[in-house]
Amino acid sequence: MTEGVPAHPGRLVLVATPIGNLGDLSPRARDVLKGADLVCCEDTRRTRALLSAMGIAAGGPHGDRLLSLHGHNEGARVDRVLSCVAGGGTVAVVSDAGTPGISDPGALLVARLAAAGETVSVVPGPSSVIAAVVVSGLPTDRFCVEGFLPRKGAERRDRLAGLMADGRTSVVLEAPGRVAATLADLARLDAERPVAVVREITKVHEEVWRGTMASAAASFAERPARGEVVLVVGGAPPAAPVSDEAVDDAVREQLRLDRGDGPRQIAELLGEELGVPRRRVYEAVLRLRADTGHRTDP
Repeated sequence: MTEGVPAHPGRLVLVATPIGNLGDLSPRARDVLKGADLVCCEDTRRTRALLSAMGIAAGGPHGDRLLSLHGHNEGARVDRVLSCVAGGGTVAVVSDAGTPGISDPGALLVARLAAAGETVSVVPGPSSVIAAVVVSGLPTDRFCVEGFLPRKGAERRDRLAGLMADGRTSVVLEAPGRVAATLADLARLDAERPVAVVREITKVHEEVWRGTMASAAASFAERPARGEVVLVVGGAPPAAPVSDEAVDDAVREQLRLDRGDGPRQIAELLGEELGVPRRRVYEAVLRLRADTGHRTDP
């Protein structure tokens, strides 16, 4: 047996399902869902309806194939899933919509089964995150997925501040009833930041709203954001380079305070504060000390 390859054909398969349009379910996804021994899903009622619409039976030779898998029970389901896969079975994992494992259950199962040496594969397909990014009109070369933000308190403030300081495009998933509040919070941090509000993607009432954060906050404060919503937030603009004059001014202020710090201490302090190489500050200290008659001892 090749090292790392299981001796049985069992496998765990993450299956992407439609985020609105049933026509987006791929033929391979249909085949995996039809043939799986077990189908792990967030809401058995929604998955049962999807299977029914696709003409796929939810039952099998040994009864119902659907097993609930959500944020509160994923850890407790690992042993059953592992036992099925180790015994040669195929376990499919789906979320309510889109690709499982991203802000949805599935990631823990993947980690645990991969660590156990079992086969884990994916049937790619619909993803609200990818769909929203590519229609947003914002840069797609570098982006991060923030998922759902904390609802309140210091943790929320810290996440919002970190998001707005990030130079990458950020993707935020939000409940429709909280969209207006989140946009208002983000607008207070940077009113001119570009944002796309992507709503009901692939569905009949699909909407992609694009503009500044301030105009988005004003627009969605006046109307409810119904349906599934993804916010795509433009990255922070690059910081302006620190001029030589700014470095010199900061050094002069340190020299004026005359705290007894040497060039190395001043360079370390101001280098971190200004975000410039310490060598650049060090050389400015030596030059300005010479100009003003200060000692230049290190």
